[in-house]
Amino acid sequence: MSEGGKVTMFQVRPFEPKTLLWWMDEIDDIDREPVYQRLGKVWSSEDKAYLIDSILNEYDIPKFYLADFTYVSTSLNHKGKKFAIIDGKQRFEAISDFYEGRLTLAKDFVWTRDPSLKLGGLSYRDLKASYPKVSSKFENFSISVMSVITDDEATINELFVRLNNSKPLTGSEIRNAMVGPIPTLIRQLAEHSFFQTRVRFKVNRMQGHNAAAKLLLIEHRGKLVDTKKTQLDNFVDESIKAENADFNRAAERVQAVLDRMDRIFVEHDPLLSSQGPVTPYYWLVRNADAREDPVVREFLLRFDARRRLAKHIATDEPGELEQDLTTFELMNRNTNDQGSLTSRCSILRRWFDRFLLDRNILTPNE
Repeated sequence: MSEGGKVTMFQVRPFEPKTLLWWMDEIDDIDREPVYQRLGKVWSSEDKAYLIDSILNEYDIPKFYLADFTYVSTSLNHKGKKFAIIDGKQRFEAISDFYEGRLTLAKDFVWTRDPSLKLGGLSYRDLKASYPKVSSKFENFSISVMSVITDDEATINELFVRLNNSKPLTGSEIRNAMVGPIPTLIRQLAEHSFFQTRVRFKVNRMQGHNAAAKLLLIEHRGKLVDTKKTQLDNFVDESIKAENADFNRAAERVQAVLDRMDRIFVEHDPLLSSQGPVTPYYWLVRNADAREDPVVREFLLRFDARRRLAKHIATDEPGELEQDLTTFELMNRNTNDQGSLTSRCSILRRWFDRFLLDRNILTPNE
């Protein structure tokens, strides 16, 4: 393979068949968290137990793909390990969880070789102590592993995306596997305490990364823009080709606003139950005086309460607030549209200014 005249080493070939016990002995030499991977813990305990069921009952399971660093010295080997998982992370986690005692068999597990055995709920240690014939099926199960030898990160990322093309990867998971400065900056922002402790929506499928990408995009543009998947993907592509683009400074500005938001919102804040409000709230805080931060959450709580109340109460002669609340609600249906963001942010700013003058302005009339 070649790219821009540069010859890229790339070879995929099967490992010599090895047992699960051999791979478990090698587990410390496998990087299970390379940067292009989706976040772990996506599989439920039931999903993991089902894989162990398949192994003990000797069903075939899909191939694993590992970046193999035993043949080439490369800067891709960030952690100095022999291997890094490209595809099969969830399966490796299930296998290691069972082997290390963090996972047990499903309560209704049936070993087809001897259905009379009551093995449901047992751990690997239990099997090894009382049913060694069964545990040996796990230990000696041979998995199919493909060795990927390359010195090019883009090639590994492309392979990951291709292998997962038929799987329900989220847009943020695919962007995370792309090259260039933006995916790295998004990962750093997604690790901020705001996304780790303040938001209430789930982040196990990189939802935090997705929200962080939107903030980085609008901060880099310096204005509210469309934050749809196409625009976010184009932003990543743009960063690969751009020269001297100020992505790092944009990320620093996002970081500074997130620091303020981390102090404003509470742990698992009900105001942050979904991704939709994150961008408007960010824009409000970004453009507010830091001295106003102590009352931002009170304002948002009152505004949100009035918005919810307005949904259930019809008004024959709506005032300016009711009209704004109706508009805000309509715009909420297209959370990533530039016009929607501009309208919602404008409404929030207008009523925040009035709230600063009169705390009771959002209190419903008796």
